[in-house]
Amino acid sequence: MADPRIIDITLDERTILWRNADVEQERRIAIFDLLEDNYFEPQRVHEDGYAGPYKVLLRVEEGRLVIEIRRENGDPLEAIILSLGRFRRPIRDYFAICDSYYQAISNASPQQIETVDMARRGIHNAAAETLIERLEGKIKVDFDTARRLFTLICVLHIKG
Repeated sequence: MADPRIIDITLDERTILWRNADVEQERRIAIFDLLEDNYFEPQRVHEDGYAGPYKVLLRVEEGRLVIEIRRENGDPLEAIILSLGRFRRPIRDYFAICDSYYQAISNASPQQIETVDMARRGIHNAAAETLIERLEGKIKVDFDTARRLFTLICVLHIKG
């Protein structure tokens, strides 16, 4: 019986050199929300018919995103490798707007905070759509899952 969802997700900590408390909180929230509700359906059919649930490891290797997909028991199924070229600008823009957002929280008016947050959500949503497109034919994900995965991809790119 198919169970197309992620039950465990791990980030390759070797890729992450530094993160502040705000980024750590974003990571925790993204993982919590992802595990609470997600749709993740690899498109490759396995001989034994295995169709979830999945354990996932995300890492960046030589400028590419590697999504390692494992069975519930931890046995490897496949690895999806995506070029990160189309994500470089959204990641850079997302970091910049997040910095503005965290600064605004401490000293801006509620209207200014809302404006920055709307811009942040816009960048995040566009990047999630790009991720859905890039995963086409490899993994089906819903919009909320793509948003949370993009957050985690950003965390993997923090260099300090």
